[in-house]
Amino acid sequence: MKTAFKFLSFVLLLGCFSLHAETKAPAVVIPAHTRADDVVYGRKFGVALTLDVITPEKPNGYGIVYMVSGGWVSGYSPNTPPFYAPFLERGYTVFSVRHGCQPKFIIPEITQDIHRAVRFIRHNAAKWKVNPDKLGISGGSAGGHLSLTMAVHGGPGDPKAKDAVDRESSAIQAVACLYPPTDFLNYGKPGEDAVGVGTLKNYRGAFGAEADTPEGRQRLGKEVSPIYFITAQLPPTFIIHGDQDFLVPLQQSETFVAKAKEAGATAQLVVKPGAAHGWADRQPDYMAFADWFDAQLRGIKK
Repeated sequence: MKTAFKFLSFVLLLGCFSLHAETKAPAVVIPAHTRADDVVYGRKFGVALTLDVITPEKPNGYGIVYMVSGGWVSGYSPNTPPFYAPFLERGYTVFSVRHGCQPKFIIPEITQDIHRAVRFIRHNAAKWKVNPDKLGISGGSAGGHLSLTMAVHGGPGDPKAKDAVDRESSAIQAVACLYPPTDFLNYGKPGEDAVGVGTLKNYRGAFGAEADTPEGRQRLGKEVSPIYFITAQLPPTFIIHGDQDFLVPLQQSETFVAKAKEAGATAQLVVKPGAAHGWADRQPDYMAFADWFDAQLRGIKK
């Protein structure tokens, strides 16, 4: 069991947190940085929820919240993943967030962990010297789904909450993600149900008991699909997706971006020709994400 857990953690952290293991990326030189590991941002059922704070040598005063999630499972490694390199090069402080995992916790419960993490980061922004009003969010696959979920659902905290962290907003100000699921009720084509069935049958645990019936899947599918909650207030959103992705169809990003534009929000999709669910060299894509965050958070455009 211990060996299997270590292997899962390795796959999640080096495989760009997709719904399945991806091809190996080339070696990347990671800029000088410091790490604060296992910072506790919350607790559930007596278990700590943690994040790592990765601070570049020359921070620019802005933060990127990174979703450590593959198949709605979070792994752990003390190493700094190579795809953080473009963010660190630009001076972004990266908050590497882990959440409660399926099948113990289903997507709506996992989402609450991310709300808590963003609120915690914002509450402690002065400590880490980042702008609390300008937070970006990123991730791939399930991590991309959670990024878009925060984009549409992030918002004010409870002003009456006993815990000061819970009074903070969980809103984020810019999104850049890879191949995210966005509509589980129209998965690849209109009417295609993927709420723990069909293409995503191997991820049944992420959806819970409601996935047992068609009626339950319809209700839950809408609740956990970011596309149904798009408004003109959607933060600027950038997605990169391969046109040969059969696990998370390109249609998921196409329809999300189209609906976002219809609502009057800023959204952009870049399609990678011939790319499946994950490709070997994602460094140029994360560099493009860094450009996006520069433009949307810092007002710096190339």
